[in-house]
Amino acid sequence: MNIHPEILKQLRDCFTPGTRVEIIRMDDVQAPPVGTKGTVVGVDDMGSIMVNWDNGSGLNVVYGEDFCRKVEDSDGQ
Repeated sequence: MNIHPEILKQLRDCFTPGTRVEIIRMDDVQAPPVGTKGTVVGVDDMGSIMVNWDNGSGLNVVYGEDFCRKVEDSDGQ
């Protein structure tokens, strides 16, 4: 799947490294549970958001299939 360069730029502008996110939906049997939080590492050339999940998982949020949202943690993470 090719992603339009402008969409890729928007994703990279929105999900900068260090951004905290939470899983809304992830279509993978090995996905962390909905509600799991993590820290963005970056966005790859396919538009997948690379995340270090708090539970130790490193599964990417796949553009167009999975959904996450930005969050602000009250505990300062």
